Amino acid sequence: MYEANLRVKVDLSGLTIGGVHFSQNVREALGTVVREVSAEPVVYEVELLFSFKGVRRVEVPAERIHPA
Repeated sequence: MYEANLRVKVDLSGLTIGGVHFSQNVREALGTVVREVSAEPVVYEVELLFSFKGVRRVEVPAERIHPA
């Protein structure tokens, strides 16, 4: 669905990744798709444009990703 190097917006609201809990306000974090991690369910690794408390790469379900 998403190709590597595609610029996207990621909804991180309510997720905890790498010990960092993202508030409900983090609905449009900018990033770039790195690769598909899982096909069922579809999960992508995304490198964020900005680091959140040291977290730069996140794995998120496809439904939380939107083209930028």
